[in-house]
Amino acid sequence: MKYLRENLTFDHARMEVLFEDDKEGRGGKNLYMKGICIQGGVKNANQRIYPVNEISKAVSSVMEQIKSGYSVLGEVDHPDDLKINLDRVSHMITEMWMDGPNGFGKLKILPTPMGNLVKTMLESGVKLGVSSRGSGDVGPDGQVSGFEIVTVDVVAQPSAPNAYPTAIYEGLLNMKHGHRVLDIARDAGTDAKVQKYLKEAVTALIKDLKIK
Repeated sequence: MKYLRENLTFDHARMEVLFEDDKEGRGGKNLYMKGICIQGGVKNANQRIYPVNEISKAVSSVMEQIKSGYSVLGEVDHPDDLKINLDRVSHMITEMWMDGPNGFGKLKILPTPMGNLVKTMLESGVKLGVSSRGSGDVGPDGQVSGFEIVTVDVVAQPSAPNAYPTAIYEGLLNMKHGHRVLDIARDAGTDAKVQKYLKEAVTALIKDLKIK
């Protein structure tokens, strides 16, 4: 099984920010984010395809957990494993459902330190994206099988390649050194050697742009 993380920007997720009355009788309103959490049936920017039936099964599994009383918690940013870090929790998933080929979700922002951070940004007009976190097997053709969703995280700026505006991303792919830059950027992390190669690739890209 492979660790899988897929990112969607605020716009791609068709994200809505909602204030709803507290249904538990405590007064006040709760803040929610609602939108697409995982896309199905299309090759995404990570060159993976999630069949609709795989997403449907994963969404149903999450809903079964929620209905059984299990709290499906999510974090701010995207950790590099499937562990839920309580000090990073900002929200809980209250609902997931299918609409067409996509898995939608409703995230309730919690009054935790990270949740209050998310709330402040949303109320200030910041557009936050989402990042699904799960596991599955990926075939040679990019088809995902055995997919399971662990949670959906809130992200300020989804990591490459979705972090690139569409026009820039597509432009890079059409350039001589574009593919190399994107591939190295994904693997750069804190590796000094990889960062060196990234610098060289970006330099070559700038030369292609003929920037003086």
